[in-house]
Amino acid sequence: MNHGFGNMDAALYKRALALSYFTVGYNILEGVVSIVFGWYAGSVALVGFGSDSFVESLSGAVMVWRFRRGGTISPEEEERVEKRATRLVGYALFSLGAYVLYEAVKKLWLHEPPDRTLVGIAIAVISLLVMPLLFVMKRRTAVALGSASLMADSQQTLACILLSLSLLAGVGLNYLFGLWQADPIAGLVIVVFLAKEGWEALREGKACRC
Repeated sequence: MNHGFGNMDAALYKRALALSYFTVGYNILEGVVSIVFGWYAGSVALVGFGSDSFVESLSGAVMVWRFRRGGTISPEEEERVEKRATRLVGYALFSLGAYVLYEAVKKLWLHEPPDRTLVGIAIAVISLLVMPLLFVMKRRTAVALGSASLMADSQQTLACILLSLSLLAGVGLNYLFGLWQADPIAGLVIVVFLAKEGWEALREGKACRC
């Protein structure tokens, strides 16, 4: 018998787990490719985006840990696991926010424009095609399960979408017009979003707007 939140069907746990595995695999691949090509091109923006991908994979790994136990433990124990997972996702959001803040301020202060690279534009475009679909699927599954931790993890995916837009704007505008300031300015806006969502996740369920 499944003892998940609200006695939900085991298929929801399998879907949540599959989404989490995909998050980990995709973001590790994206992170490796971004950092390798970013280092080769000397692009700080692309290396930073790759680092974000690894933070996103950490969030997905937390969800794998959480949903692999779904339906096999008591409701009380599952609630404790849920709260712990939500807090861990919150810490991941804060870690990402701190990194983005550091990189944005450093780029503005030291006048470090991202190098012109078509690879960076391609990576941003692919991410913008994949991540919105992943975000919607996670959010729908989180609503069905009543899962605050998966809802918080979907916010991490949304942050990745925003960072992809930032990367595309920064690399694209720099590539076409030399307007390198677009990337760090967008990063500062994202920091506010990450801090807000991270705080709500740490309050154990406030990220869930089911």
